[in-house]
Amino acid sequence: MNHAQMTALGRALRVLGEHGDALSADTPDAKLHEMKADLRRALELLDESVSGAAPATRCPEHPNGPVDENAHDLCLLCETRRRAARRSEFNGPDVPRSPEPTAPSRYGVRGDRPQPQQRWLPELWNGQEWQLCGTPRRDRREAELYLAAQRRGPRAAMAYRLVHEFTDYEVLRIWGTPVKVDIEPLGNL
Repeated sequence: MNHAQMTALGRALRVLGEHGDALSADTPDAKLHEMKADLRRALELLDESVSGAAPATRCPEHPNGPVDENAHDLCLLCETRRRAARRSEFNGPDVPRSPEPTAPSRYGVRGDRPQPQQRWLPELWNGQEWQLCGTPRRDRREAELYLAAQRRGPRAAMAYRLVHEFTDYEVLRIWGTPVKVDIEPLGNL
């Protein structure tokens, strides 16, 4: 609703309010026809102002979401969430439980130890040093595909490499040959 529509609709509703204040048992028919015309005008302005569809549910979070006739707010999404919460109250959480070990291990179980993190870092040679050229990837194949796309791009670098980061860094593969480029003209003479 733009400002002009909002102003016109507010004015029409204020006129209707004044009609309501002046309404009595002995109001003449001419005045009632005038009220009827003002009411129609306000409804037309309201029809012009409304741009979206009427909400299907009474849920403020999902007004046009799927409808569940049994929910008090008619929202299927919220009702599903509430049902899951009620079910977990009675049945406990829905996580599968592992069987209890027969004897506790002094080394712990695999789930107790943190998993090692590994990433593949795509880097490019900028003429002076290796620099990161994309986000680190958790999948090596995805990182190699990213570097292949970079090499085919319109502004490809002189060389690219893929570095494996585990507990330390290990260069896995290098594409191209990195050559040290002096940034000063005439070789710093």
